[in-house]
Amino acid sequence: MRLSHFVLASFVVSSIACHTERPIINTGATQPSVGGTIAGIVKTEDPRVVPLSRKVTASDVRSGSRFEATTGTNGGYTIKVPVGTYRVEVELRDHETLVKQPAETHVNNGDLDPARDFVISVKPAS
Repeated sequence: MRLSHFVLASFVVSSIACHTERPIINTGATQPSVGGTIAGIVKTEDPRVVPLSRKVTASDVRSGSRFEATTGTNGGYTIKVPVGTYRVEVELRDHETLVKQPAETHVNNGDLDPARDFVISVKPAS
């Protein structure tokens, strides 16, 4: 009987010893948030024509920092940027002009600024 009590006591003590570990909590400095995202679509006046692989640039109006993306197959783009106010521009090609361009946009931490869309007019070559 004493042996069984000894075994039981040993089991309880070893079980308690295994569960004394605490989770590690990171109390160090946290990383700053990345800011937010600017997103939109680049399209032409003719809905059948999608301007492929256009470079879209978001420029911080204060610092001049530039962040770029290339449009996808649907003309869409997204650019992750730090907090700030941005002017967004799209690459134009020969015989193209802008019909619609987004206004400057202010981005806060965690913001998603969608609908920063462009519309391009394509003039036939003369």
